[in-house]
Amino acid sequence: MQEFPHHYSAAALADAEGEVTLVSERLPSLSTAPPVEFGGPGDRWSPETLLVAALADCFVLTFRAIARASKLAWISLRCEVEGTLDRVERVTQFTGFVVRASLRVPEGANQEQAKRLLARAERWGRSEPLVSVGRGMGLSTAGASSEPRLALGRSGTASADHHPGVLSAPGDPDRTRCRGRARG
Repeated sequence: MQEFPHHYSAAALADAEGEVTLVSERLPSLSTAPPVEFGGPGDRWSPETLLVAALADCFVLTFRAIARASKLAWISLRCEVEGTLDRVERVTQFTGFVVRASLRVPEGANQEQAKRLLARAERWGRSEPLVSVGRGMGLSTAGASSEPRLALGRSGTASADHHPGVLSAPGDPDRTRCRGRARG
């Protein structure tokens, strides 16, 4: 890793109508359009989907680095982020993010360490967490017929139960929520 500070730049190119092209040095260009909610076609990345994808990507890459440094063996990680865009005092802005992460580790892996590293990835590099760690953070062990589910509670305490199949199903009412704001 390079010394801090790091600097990143990108540009957006557009005509009066049509797609917007995002460019950055040494990267392929990316075509974007407004989402369906703003009258767009819905078949391209939008600023809104890019933002929530960036949060998910950052979580996964951060976890990967932390797990490598901690020598945690793991199989797969899925992180889903849902952002809520709303009008607050006549300003369109993101009012919250829901983060769901499911980690699959090999049988016999240190599950307490895995839970700690998930929580660390969630708050890495911030004095205050972007999200509160809730039951959206799931951990499963490979090779078990009834995979143990370990969920981080809202207070940061761990609870365990056995639940076969998907650990953090979409629509789970007890998902992790972000209380911060980002302008959209």
